[in-house]
Amino acid sequence: MAKPRAPTLVLLVRHGQTPTTGRQLPGQAAGLELADVGRRQAEAAAERIGAATKIAAVYASPLERTRQTAAPIARATGNRVRSVADLADVDTGDWTGKRLSDLRRRREWKQVQRYPSGFRFPGGESFTEMQTRVTGALSSLVARHRGEVIVAVSHADPIKAAVSHALGAHLDHFQRLVVSPCSVSAVAYTEGGPMVLAVNTTGGDLKAALAG
Repeated sequence: MAKPRAPTLVLLVRHGQTPTTGRQLPGQAAGLELADVGRRQAEAAAERIGAATKIAAVYASPLERTRQTAAPIARATGNRVRSVADLADVDTGDWTGKRLSDLRRRREWKQVQRYPSGFRFPGGESFTEMQTRVTGALSSLVARHRGEVIVAVSHADPIKAAVSHALGAHLDHFQRLVVSPCSVSAVAYTEGGPMVLAVNTTGGDLKAALAG
């Protein structure tokens, strides 16, 4: 009998806090960088990850806030940051840059929260399309790094969508997950399917969380 392949462990890291976190919908707008607290969060995440396990590669979405978060992780693990376009945040189209306090007053906001699988951002992307491209990107990275541990730095909604997919949960439930700035979520991709080891960890010994 053939020996089972070792799983590929993917550490999904949300970018650190920005000046607009919790206030505006950034989408894929360029030029948004980490706030000072976000840079400190990124350094802390790098220390946790570097102390937990050997990392074979560090990937990030092309947006500034993710690349700035990935940089200290790459330094701490002896890697360079590799850009993957499909790890980018959801394209929020005409809603990009809008204040969340204003968006919450729109009738469509209830659909974003309760029926996201049926929602498309005006002039942008649907949540279903976002989930498909993000999970496709992760599948490609897993195939490239059989039996290794990698980091993928992305955004809240793509990470929630990827974790929901790994859990076998419907996309309409993904808003029930919380993914905080610079949190680490871990998914082991095995021959028998994905196993979610941790979600939204922001402190403590990461090695223990990854022990499965």
